[in-house]
Amino acid sequence: MGKTAKVKTTGRFGSRYGVGIRKRVVKVEKVQKQKHRCPKCGFIRVKRLAAGIYTCTKCNIKIAGGAYIPETMSGSIVRKMVAQKQFLPYMKDLIASKEPGAKEEVLEAVGEKAESVEEKPKAEKKVKKKAKAKSAEKAEKKEKKAKTEKKPVKKKAAAKKDAKPKKGKKEKKEKKRKEKMR
Repeated sequence: MGKTAKVKTTGRFGSRYGVGIRKRVVKVEKVQKQKHRCPKCGFIRVKRLAAGIYTCTKCNIKIAGGAYIPETMSGSIVRKMVAQKQFLPYMKDLIASKEPGAKEEVLEAVGEKAESVEEKPKAEKKVKKKAKAKSAEKAEKKEKKAKTEKKPVKKKAAAKKDAKPKKGKKEKKEKKRKEKMR
């Protein structure tokens, strides 16, 4: 094997796959192979076992994470939302639409009344009805315009009789070849 100082771990690919892809692979592998901080003990001892599976060599805890890093961007956002309890306003809307019994529990946790949740769907229904009415009006206007405007009708049958028969690609090529011969 040749030297891989410039291309680092992607030297194994040789000249295949293109420079951009090989550079991306170098970035991913660099992060993937380093040790990460353990969420339980706090030491930098988390090592990747397989895609999405990590283990801490100090406290022997197994963690599920991203394919190349233990905590993905979306995972960190969700963790922060849970810590700040920002997910509850959105969660109550989801639960309210699916399970009526669970709705009260979530609302108690947030500290709001059930009436506020029931008001939102009514307002949304009104907006949807207005949108449907507007689209129906637009469709009616288009139909009226189509009826008032009369477009000239072309007679295709008469036009075909007068026109010359179309030549195929082969006939055109033969004609060009004959002209070149002359």
